[in-house]
Amino acid sequence: MSTGVPMMTVQMDFLKLQEAINAAVDQALERHSVKSNLPPLLTKTQLQDLLGIKATKAAELLSREDFPVTREFGHPRVPTHLLMIWIDEHTDWVRENAKDLLKGKRGVA
Repeated sequence: MSTGVPMMTVQMDFLKLQEAINAAVDQALERHSVKSNLPPLLTKTQLQDLLGIKATKAAELLSREDFPVTREFGHPRVPTHLLMIWIDEHTDWVRENAKDLLKGKRGVA
């Protein structure tokens, strides 16, 4: 049964497609390389440097009940991956625009 719409044919050069994919992946990795250069656990000083905050604000964060911190190593340490999740969850835009997506993600820290 013909609908009167002409059929379109697409030809792909898979080598060029692979090059485009590789370039996009390289750009994404480059943009996110900051995360990969961080240690798994941050000291208070590293946290301050990363967030660009002073000791008072760092102490305030480290004493928050919902902040991802462990004191099992003698001094407070912040698991980097949980810090990134905490930042995402505590970003105003995310709270205001992705409420439905966050409902199932509570209790990570």
